[in-house]
Amino acid sequence: MMTMAVLFVAILLLNLIPAFAPPTWIAMSWMGSNHPEQNPLLLAVVAASAATTGRLILAQCSGWLVRGHLMREADRQNIDVVKVWLEKRKAVTAGALLLYAFSPFPSNYLFIAYGLTRLRLWLIGVPFFFGRLASYAVWTHLAQLTHSYVDPETELEGGYLGAYFIASQLVLLGLVFIFMKLDWAHLLNEHRFRFRRQ
Repeated sequence: MMTMAVLFVAILLLNLIPAFAPPTWIAMSWMGSNHPEQNPLLLAVVAASAATTGRLILAQCSGWLVRGHLMREADRQNIDVVKVWLEKRKAVTAGALLLYAFSPFPSNYLFIAYGLTRLRLWLIGVPFFFGRLASYAVWTHLAQLTHSYVDPETELEGGYLGAYFIASQLVLLGLVFIFMKLDWAHLLNEHRFRFRRQ
């Protein structure tokens, strides 16, 4: 029981970090290889619950802090164009997020951008939970399978703070900035990219 509590808190904290956090799948792989006796589905349920909770808090904070206090009114109106567009396509939005949640790609920037729209959190939370549940179960199970074939003393080279990770985080931060500065009305109506001048 203590293992599950520690796992929940650790994954929750990782998913509250807005940038440069280690990927959760690394933590799940570590859990699987260090606790091969644990039920991978149970570990995945705990981790997916914690990850979803953390990301929803991150989205809520993004809406409160960035949209509510740091964005100009013109930027809010621009983001509201995306909000209206997404509200008309709830099934597509949920389906796309479900597919994304199956991947090991970072989701913090997606939740930050979503939080700026102030759309209902269930629309992003439910598919994210099920997608992460499946992917975490796979990562944990694979780690448990390889546990018996890999020497536990083996040290893997590299780390999560390598050049690729840092570059990808900077690119994703740039995408959130672009998300705020794109002229969404022009893009959705004219199907052409244009940045807002103000």
